[in-house]
Amino acid sequence: MNIYSASRGADVSAEGIDSALAELQREVEEAGPQRRADVLARIARDARVTIVRTIARARLGHIGGDLSVIDILTTLYFGILRVCPQNPSWPDRDRFILSKGHCAVAFYTVLARAGFIPRELLDQFARPLSPLNGHPARHKVPGVEANTGALGHGLPFAVGCALAAKMEGSARRIFVVLGDGELQEGSNWEAAMMAGHHRLTNLTAIVDRNGLQQGARTEATNQLEPLTEKWRAFGWDVIEVDGHDHAALLEAIELPRSGYPRCIVARTVKGKGVSFMEGGAEWHHKVPTAVQVEAAVQELCR
Repeated sequence: MNIYSASRGADVSAEGIDSALAELQREVEEAGPQRRADVLARIARDARVTIVRTIARARLGHIGGDLSVIDILTTLYFGILRVCPQNPSWPDRDRFILSKGHCAVAFYTVLARAGFIPRELLDQFARPLSPLNGHPARHKVPGVEANTGALGHGLPFAVGCALAAKMEGSARRIFVVLGDGELQEGSNWEAAMMAGHHRLTNLTAIVDRNGLQQGARTEATNQLEPLTEKWRAFGWDVIEVDGHDHAALLEAIELPRSGYPRCIVARTVKGKGVSFMEGGAEWHHKVPTAVQVEAAVQELCR
């Protein structure tokens, strides 16, 4: 079955759709300001267990980055985004681009939880002929807006989407999540300059600032700090938050716009949630053993 074609429905709106995503979004909304973060944290915890098991089963993946970004993805999909699993091509949907495409398992896990793809499809991650490749592919997986993984491409794509929406007078919003290591690519700063120039208030960039890239700390490879000041210099409204604090993420995204695109620098921990992975550069793409998987799951389920 072509899962992308099968998931495309008639032309429908996002309102009133009885789906896994709608149910979870309702649960988050009805929880009220005090408990919204608790509901999102529960979803993220379950997603972490799925990530660990999926990567262990496939014997490949980028587990450290998946665990650092999952709170951001959970907040976006279940607390913010207006998207429609029954009709992924709904014209007025918000657009989400995962620029750090190597963290595809976290993305697939959220798409499965939201109802874009069957949950059992996660068992096929990285198998021959599986649509769930090591990097997300737009024409293979519903809910994926762009093929990503070639670092430095996601933000330019998102800027184009935001500019198009502005020219069309559309209310759709554009969100892009970047890795901090990929900010060493010059294409990001060309895109950032253009977004600032055009005052793309419909654009939000979130940096998964875990401080690590493949094999080393970002600051040892090519210094990024002072990162917030750099984004401001390119004409962005910048907010720095704890990237594992769902309430802080929600507030940063929902704050009224100041007339500029918004960058959220989300301070995160690579391998977050599994103590023996946290802050370890080797977990960029190391695969846990069976014993480590059980230890990780037990720790996550406490």
